[in-house]
Amino acid sequence: MHRMLRLDMTTRQITETPLPREELLLGGRALTSRVVFQEVPPTCHPLGPRNKLVFAAGPLAGTLVSSANRLSIGGKSPLTGGIKESNAGGMVAYKLARLGIRALVIEGKPPAPGPWQVLVLDAQGARLEQAPAGFAGAGVYRKAHILAARHGRHAALALVGPAAEQMLLAAGIACTDPEGNPARYSGRGGLGAVLASKGILGLIVDDSSVPREALADAPAFASGLKRIAALVNGTPQTAEVFRKYGTAAMMVTTNTLGALPTRNFSRGTFEGASAIDGNALYETIVARGGQGDPSHACMRGCLIRCSNVFADKDGKAVVSPMEYENLGMLGSNCGIGDLDDIARLNHACNDMGVDTIDTGAALAVAMEAGLAPFGDAAFAEKAITGIARGEVLSKLIGSGAEITGKVLGQYRVPTAKGQSLAAYDPRGIKGTGATYATSPMGADHTAGNTPRAQIRHNDKTGQVELSANAQAGAALYDALGLCVMLMGAIKDPALFMDLVNARFGTAFTLEEARLMAARTLEQERAFNRNAGLGESADRIAEFFYVEENPDSRSIFDLTHADLTPITRGSLIPVTVESRLVWRKEPPRQVLIPQGTLVRDFLATLGEPELRDHALVAMGTAVCAPDRTILPGDALILLSVVSGG
Repeated sequence: MHRMLRLDMTTRQITETPLPREELLLGGRALTSRVVFQEVPPTCHPLGPRNKLVFAAGPLAGTLVSSANRLSIGGKSPLTGGIKESNAGGMVAYKLARLGIRALVIEGKPPAPGPWQVLVLDAQGARLEQAPAGFAGAGVYRKAHILAARHGRHAALALVGPAAEQMLLAAGIACTDPEGNPARYSGRGGLGAVLASKGILGLIVDDSSVPREALADAPAFASGLKRIAALVNGTPQTAEVFRKYGTAAMMVTTNTLGALPTRNFSRGTFEGASAIDGNALYETIVARGGQGDPSHACMRGCLIRCSNVFADKDGKAVVSPMEYENLGMLGSNCGIGDLDDIARLNHACNDMGVDTIDTGAALAVAMEAGLAPFGDAAFAEKAITGIARGEVLSKLIGSGAEITGKVLGQYRVPTAKGQSLAAYDPRGIKGTGATYATSPMGADHTAGNTPRAQIRHNDKTGQVELSANAQAGAALYDALGLCVMLMGAIKDPALFMDLVNARFGTAFTLEEARLMAARTLEQERAFNRNAGLGESADRIAEFFYVEENPDSRSIFDLTHADLTPITRGSLIPVTVESRLVWRKEPPRQVLIPQGTLVRDFLATLGEPELRDHALVAMGTAVCAPDRTILPGDALILLSVVSGG
């Protein structure tokens, strides 16, 4: 039975409700955002008792479908003041699903300060335990060691560090990988502080002795697994590029486009990029050997293996993983061009429990303010590790770039809705810039990243439609608990519906999944509006609009009017398939203004015969020409009818 658990920290009561069969598709971001939208007062204080923190797995979690065990964590963000979903790899979602838990909702707050708690979830149920001695104040790695000694290495962990204990706004939640390393981060939005505000420092998820789930159609599920594996292993992007270089492969692309953040986004190319890019990272890990690993799976069943383990010159593991975002924001954005320096900063962020992206942005703002020269890795490391000692500058850095910039009186602060931009300069990759500005998540590249699109990235033409489509795709993948690395290999997401249906004996369609994703975006935007984040908040920092990036030779010139089709939800993705004898085309997804009539859409195709005489199906029914097109709809152009 798949179910939802609720833990009320005011009463310490734990309840559970089964997930209805008709909602077995609901998971991940779609589930976290629905709970937040329906149950959290938009104007509540993010660290108060009325906020809720939701952990949710996708409908394929707990299986060995490649890259389908992402964990979504959602709540009201103390960093942005709006709705937030932050997801991570690791083993937590896999083991939650094995226990039959689709979602965990933590609500309320202890009525009085008391001992820190950890939440244990296993085959016997759910229970709170007092945190072990030496746990509070310890770094994330020490916390993981303590819990592994008590509960065994088989259990998956979700942990927060000193940053969350101090309620710093860039505090994240670390999840353990298959080896027990707590380095798979839900870093964005400060949700680690929300967990700590509930009096909880960690989750232990142990699926020991849980029997294997019976599949509704085991042969069909096995067949689907083989199809996914063949596509992943047969696509160069996933089987070769990501498997060898990981996400760090992106640095060559962004540096070439003039979109690699350099010295607080003052440039888009870094002169030291070749020393810290994917090739340099791969060659360094291989040459050093020892505990290093250039290709590592962050979750069970992953065939892409885009993670890695970086070792020092003696072959001793330093940190896992070294991702593109960390190389960009802790590296080039801070003027640091040495892999060993970046690895130490990466490790320090992980141990303190802070988001590497917002921390890297805050450090660069501090450097530009004159606290240290760009390239000063020793200053950066001291500023991060000082969080454990409660040092004032460290608490500032651990609260993110927005607050750091305000306190230091800086103009050039690269944020949107209070959250730092990731390692893609919006002047050089304008589709991602449109996502930064309009996503309900704030400046979040995973909400709809566009650097691989075949488009002129520094030209505004087509970027709004590109971003809208990317955001719809990201919402779909997040709802299904899928890693976006699959997108390059899996061109038809209906394959995942086949697997969901084989698992549960259901008949969900891709159109239903897309509608679920579209509704998620609508709910998120509605929550933000009610929280005070209206259309005026749908913009990025001013300097991107007025300062030209000298390497992309562009400013960010998408205006408020340009972006309103996204912010008002007026562009919706619709699948269109033509079965006309004289016009055979594969199914494609197009963006259509919300509320468009079938007749009016046909007129946009530029074929008079279609406008006047096309027979259009919506599902199994023929559509009336005055039918309004809704999010998630699928239009099939069946034939041309002769006559009027």
